[in-house]
Amino acid sequence: MIPNRPFRPAPQNARDRLLEAGVKLIRKQGFAATSVGELCAEAGVTKGAFFHHFESKEALGAELAAYWSRSTSGFFTDAPFRQIEDPVERILGYLDLRIALIGGPTEGFSCVAGTMIQESFRTSEPIRAACRDSILGNADLFVDDFAEAIETYGVEADARSLSLHMQVVIQGAFILAKTQDSDDAAAAMARDSLIHLKHYISLLFEKETVQ
Repeated sequence: MIPNRPFRPAPQNARDRLLEAGVKLIRKQGFAATSVGELCAEAGVTKGAFFHHFESKEALGAELAAYWSRSTSGFFTDAPFRQIEDPVERILGYLDLRIALIGGPTEGFSCVAGTMIQESFRTSEPIRAACRDSILGNADLFVDDFAEAIETYGVEADARSLSLHMQVVIQGAFILAKTQDSDDAAAAMARDSLIHLKHYISLLFEKETVQ
């Protein structure tokens, strides 16, 4: 059973509550459409508290990407698939976990950094850089796994490129999921994309076909 908030501990202070409010509201309605007032209302804090912790909404957005990255990196680093000996099975175990996390409201399984970068890559350098570090940092978590898989199975491939490709498919799956007119259809589309990715990786390393 996947917990409702698998990545992040319960917020302990006003700053954390504002960041959690950002995760919820920005994934649901986007960065531009989310006001400081809405963030404060969701977090249960005053605007004075907001500006005590963040000099602007842009500053919160940049920190939000870093917060998201720290939380997700810790979650995936400590996940059970990390104990799998075979490197390809380890990577497939990661994708199985990503698939298991897909469900419920579409904004509940999407990536806050992926959402913000689509809006802000030309309008906010701090947010663009923070989202880049978040998304590419997630790819970095699997470079060593792909390098081990390449050596173990004698495949000609580039570990960094493969790890980036895996994140491209994951982020693309979340974007395409948002084109659907129901949460169930969105989740099905995202899961199908990741299942296809599992098949690709299995075929690349000549593993048995996976489900």
